[in-house]
Amino acid sequence: MNQKLRHLPELKAIARHVMREHDLLPEFSDQVMREVAALNAPVVSDHDVRDLRDLLWCSIDNDNSRDLDQLTVAQALSGGAVKILVAVADVDVLVTRGSVVDGHAKHNTTSVYTAAELFPMLPEKLSTNLTSLNEGEDRLALVIEMIMNEEGECIGSSVYRALVHNRAKLAYNAVAAWLDGIDAAPEKIMVVPGLDEQLRIQDRVAERLKNRRHHFGALSLETIEGQPVFDGDMLSDLEVDQKNRAKELIEDFMIAANGVTAKYLKARGFPALRRVLPVPERWPRIVELASRVGERLPAAPDAMALEEFLLKRKKADPVGFPDLSLALVKLIGKGAYVFEVSDDPSLGHFALAVKAYTHSTAPNRRYPDLITQRLLKAALAGEPIPYRNDELTMLGRWCTDQEDEASKVERRVWKSAAAFLLESKIGHWFEAIVTGASVKGTWVRIFHPPVEGKLVDGFKGLDVGDRVRVELVETNVEQGFIDFARAEKSESLSMM
Repeated sequence: MNQKLRHLPELKAIARHVMREHDLLPEFSDQVMREVAALNAPVVSDHDVRDLRDLLWCSIDNDNSRDLDQLTVAQALSGGAVKILVAVADVDVLVTRGSVVDGHAKHNTTSVYTAAELFPMLPEKLSTNLTSLNEGEDRLALVIEMIMNEEGECIGSSVYRALVHNRAKLAYNAVAAWLDGIDAAPEKIMVVPGLDEQLRIQDRVAERLKNRRHHFGALSLETIEGQPVFDGDMLSDLEVDQKNRAKELIEDFMIAANGVTAKYLKARGFPALRRVLPVPERWPRIVELASRVGERLPAAPDAMALEEFLLKRKKADPVGFPDLSLALVKLIGKGAYVFEVSDDPSLGHFALAVKAYTHSTAPNRRYPDLITQRLLKAALAGEPIPYRNDELTMLGRWCTDQEDEASKVERRVWKSAAAFLLESKIGHWFEAIVTGASVKGTWVRIFHPPVEGKLVDGFKGLDVGDRVRVELVETNVEQGFIDFARAEKSESLSMM
């Protein structure tokens, strides 16, 4: 392999090629850039916009995130209740429906996060500036207000437009280390009076929300996510990205806000693009995996029973728990965007144990959230529904399909990066877990680096969740191929 292929520019070239292969636009057209160049920050003149700039808003996101979609703040109330406010960037105010910029966003439907390069859904002048809730800036937002009692139950909610001001741009890892008592508070927390206690209140409420969701069957899944590590232009490692307390805080608030959004639209007779995850079609295989360690699951899909099983396995085998989670994620299946009018039966999300659910909190990064924002703003203003039912049906299918294509791009570029690191390991043996098994082929993931590849020999009789010993037989950076063969005399091992 040519040494120059180890440089970041080569991975970027691969990423752009793969984007085009999957009918995703890696660049913005001249027309898009001209339209964006003419945009300026909106002038706030609407009397229905509340001024909430005095609140202790802050953002918590990845260390390198610049497209800030949401801010959070909490207010303690009497009787142990807490008011949680989630501010979501008003992207629609500048990305109007039918504009050239909207056309690009509608085509890709999502930002694509590859190991080499980020392909944002919106140009940076918008996503990292004018429509980003940046620190120290006044921004228009839609606010989802929720009153949570001591049990983590939402006992009141409302949605409205507001002007907000981000007091501190914070990062997950630093906030989590502080909340866990491992490190001192980040300087930005300490220089804003009251922000430390504000975040501790948010942390306590998020824990209540999480406990309540899991009580009703939300699944405690912990998969391993990898991130590329570069030394200049040289790829040096694939690092495991762990969940932490701060990530879970934001996740819990966003799940709650998305649920409130769906209920708000339904209460006003508006349709929605629901985010749904049906009950698993491969439930019998999940039952089989549980039986290997002496646990019994009911014959029919049951989220609460599955969550109880997960908690037992996490306690019994914390090291192997991510492998179990990965197998279950593959067996449970993928989410989808589905059009639902207000009088239809609620379509639920199996893994989150929620019935009414949509995506609304990341309009800079996901087109379905921008659609939802337009529906919300129309409902707030008493205006007609901005989309026809057949349009929403089509958009739901398109966004689901494009999200799947974006995921394929991300996996493909990830495999090209992994192929760089593994090409010197041809002939080495690895312990692995089967992550996919179908007529299209059998896939396995090794544990370090956390890389998935195709099992090209010895796959007969294997299914998702089996553990096997494999030999690395071939890599191809340009094609993103990583091929393994099963050890001739190894036996399928229980993943538990």
